[in-house]
Amino acid sequence: MFKNFARSQGLRAGVLSACILALVLVLWHLATAPVAAPQYADPEYARLMGGKGQTSSGLPSLPQMGAAIWKHVSNPFYDNGPNDKGVGIQVGYSIGRVLLGFMLAAAVAIPLGFVIGMSPLLFRALNPFIQVLKPISPLAWMPLALYTIKDSTISSIFVIFICSIWPMLINTAHGVAAVRRDWLNVARTLEAGRLRTAFRVVLPAAAPTILTGMRISMGIA
Repeated sequence: MFKNFARSQGLRAGVLSACILALVLVLWHLATAPVAAPQYADPEYARLMGGKGQTSSGLPSLPQMGAAIWKHVSNPFYDNGPNDKGVGIQVGYSIGRVLLGFMLAAAVAIPLGFVIGMSPLLFRALNPFIQVLKPISPLAWMPLALYTIKDSTISSIFVIFICSIWPMLINTAHGVAAVRRDWLNVARTLEAGRLRTAFRVVLPAAAPTILTGMRISMGIA
């Protein structure tokens, strides 16, 4: 019964999504439909203002959008030089930069957040720097990276790294710091070492919070 209800809910949600998409396309078509140009008394002024024929809103119409999409999709991997590449190649480059920047951020943020979370002193010492650097926009980092590194690819990877490191770092530190003291006391009673306690007690308890930080960081990346 529950499966049938979930299936019907999914079907209705799909139909509703299709209706919303159709409504958006209809509104788009109406908004970009050409209209009659205004008539001007001075013919020369009319030519300057495009007064003859029809004018559009300036936004691409649905046929123009479809033609542009087909142009890019029909040959996505062409390469005519550094400034003229197919959309498939550009998407591949973008995904590669995102994954590299994200993995570098994870390699730094998770171990450092783990250490910060287990040391209240270190947490208090580094927290002011984290709170100052965390709100800085990627648009603010990009010019600084380009000026310093002077390479667009490395600069983009650096921006992805620096902007996605903070959610993972903060969530990991808070997740580790929030582990129940009872569990740590039990591990200490069983004479478990620091490394064993970290991997067998702290890491499983903090894993949901760490994964939440990684999801947020992936969205930013």
